Amino acid sequence: MTVVSDLEKGELIEVIDSHQQEEIAEVLLQQPLEVREAVEEVSVDMWGGFPKLIEKVFPNAQIVVDRFHVMKAVNDNLNKIRKQVKFKIKIKGAKWLLLKNQKDLKEEGLEKLEAVLKQSKRLRKAYQLKEDFREIYETTQDPESGKNKFKEWLCKAQSIYGDAVKTIRNHLNTICNYFLSRTTNGVMEGINNRLKLIKRQAYGFINFENMRMRFLSCFT
Repeated sequence: MTVVSDLEKGELIEVIDSHQQEEIAEVLLQQPLEVREAVEEVSVDMWGGFPKLIEKVFPNAQIVVDRFHVMKAVNDNLNKIRKQVKFKIKIKGAKWLLLKNQKDLKEEGLEKLEAVLKQSKRLRKAYQLKEDFREIYETTQDPESGKNKFKEWLCKAQSIYGDAVKTIRNHLNTICNYFLSRTTNGVMEGINNRLKLIKRQAYGFINFENMRMRFLSCFT
């Protein structure tokens, strides 16, 4: 299903029993035109159907690909590389050490991370590229600068991050729209977690409309 929310107010707007572009549009077009025209940004994941859908429903909105979905694509690639390394010395929590932001690691964690990285030049390079990518998000102030920095990163990362590079290239403009207002889907993730809790507390739902009404009523 598709969940739509107001990121500023943290409110659930609609729950749609579909992930098909036409069916989502049919529901959202029921909102008044003045409401839809007032939407400035829509934060989404990298599902291919969103751009045309948003252009049709929210004509004045900028599409912003959620930062954390982009980082997940990079991290998934990094973890795939980790699995390919034949470690001579097994380090407990190697996956966690690699995926966590380096700035958040304490001295012990940094020492263990170094023990992981020194076993593979390819893994070390992949890890540094991951940190460089995150740094672009942290330090860039406008979309044009972001695009230039990401393009440089894509050239450096091509030989190691093939899958992630292809994905990022395909969505580069909307990824860089993050630097307009630094909008993310963080609020949406919180709403999704709350919906999962409601579903568990109800021991599941047999009827979609009953579930939808329960969800909506819990956010009014």
